[in-house]
Amino acid sequence: MLPSQDSSLRRKVVIALLALTLLALQARLWLGEGSLRHKTSLEKGVAALSENNRILYDRNQLLAADVQDLKKGLDAVEEIARKDLGMIREGETFFLIVEDSPESSHGNSH
Repeated sequence: MLPSQDSSLRRKVVIALLALTLLALQARLWLGEGSLRHKTSLEKGVAALSENNRILYDRNQLLAADVQDLKKGLDAVEEIARKDLGMIREGETFFLIVEDSPESSHGNSH
């Protein structure tokens, strides 16, 4: 082989290796784990989780405020007992007003 043919062959091999390396890097950039598509997908997931965390944080703040109310005084406990359990204080009079339903006033006149 002539020296010029040897350097030409080396140059072609180097160019071919560089082209293959460039193709491999491009494939990694656009496809598979660590690609731009994968990065975008992860960013969307992080945004969704951040929003969910914000909602949960707000809910936890409300629950913490409720806990503080319950620890500080009986007003919150009394409110819950009255609303949820139908409790009344000693000495109070409870009136239950029951209205006739439209069915009973129209249908049954015996």
